[in-house]
Amino acid sequence: MDQHKLSLQLLLTLHLFASGVLSTTTFTVVNKCDYTVWPGILSNAGIAPLTTTGFVLHTGESKTVTAPTSWGGRFWGRTLCTQDSAGKFSCLTGDCGSGKLDCAGNGATPPATLAEFTLNGNGGLDFFDVSLVDGYNVPMLVAPQGGSGDNCTLTGCVGDLNGACPSELRVTNVDGKQSVACKSACEAFGSPQYCCKGAFGSPNTCKPSAYSQIFKNACPRAYSYAYDDKTSTFTCASSTDYTITFCPSPNDNPSQKSWQGQNPKSDSGSSSSESPPQLNNGTMVYVGAMDESELSWSAGTHVTVKESQAIASFVSITIALWVLSQLW
Repeated sequence: MDQHKLSLQLLLTLHLFASGVLSTTTFTVVNKCDYTVWPGILSNAGIAPLTTTGFVLHTGESKTVTAPTSWGGRFWGRTLCTQDSAGKFSCLTGDCGSGKLDCAGNGATPPATLAEFTLNGNGGLDFFDVSLVDGYNVPMLVAPQGGSGDNCTLTGCVGDLNGACPSELRVTNVDGKQSVACKSACEAFGSPQYCCKGAFGSPNTCKPSAYSQIFKNACPRAYSYAYDDKTSTFTCASSTDYTITFCPSPNDNPSQKSWQGQNPKSDSGSSSSESPPQLNNGTMVYVGAMDESELSWSAGTHVTVKESQAIASFVSITIALWVLSQLW
């Protein structure tokens, strides 16, 4: 009987590994800023929180966070954080309002640079992006490790946008002398055309604005507004881990060449007739723009991923049944 129980446990375990239930994805979060960053983590609605939802990274430090392969959520960096005499923890940018180091189910207060993930999504692919839709507070790079696919590549916003932020979008420190974050136009003005709401709540009616174009010019691979999907969503197949780096250096980008000053292919349907505010490009480092064709995977690739998962499940169950028959 003990052998039978052991065999059934082996069968179940192998099946769970093959189906991805017991598999994990590793996120390595690295701080290369010359200041402390307090990363925050929020799981998507209906998905269990990770074992940590907030921690501190001093300059040069890193931390590994493990998530189930079915996880979805976001990472961001909090800056200029303090704890008052009553023990309440708060941050000037990216604060999650929990009053403590762990965000405990709370998201980032805009503006904040976001790294967003949906693991094992449609077709078995991981989907990820770096978003400036809620504004910007810290440079960030997401680099997949070990994945596959033409669109499985690094993305992010490497440049420091705080210094180049227009005055009407700027968030300053307590004394008002230093820009510490840059709001989105939606956060700053709240109008439907900037927030893609109401009559502007579709890709056909909500177009890039002069303000979102500031973000897109500086960071071509990052989301600059709500419907900026064509050049900003990335996918990986197979077993992929991810490195999230705050304040990455140009050397962190293996394909970085002479891309400084390179602009992305913008949507020709922009509804804005005004000239985009000029950005001081002298200190910016860019992640290169992508062709639209680089975003989409063929349906055949999706089928291949599913078939691979099915084969792995079949093999694991067959092996387990053979072990079971030998014990009986």
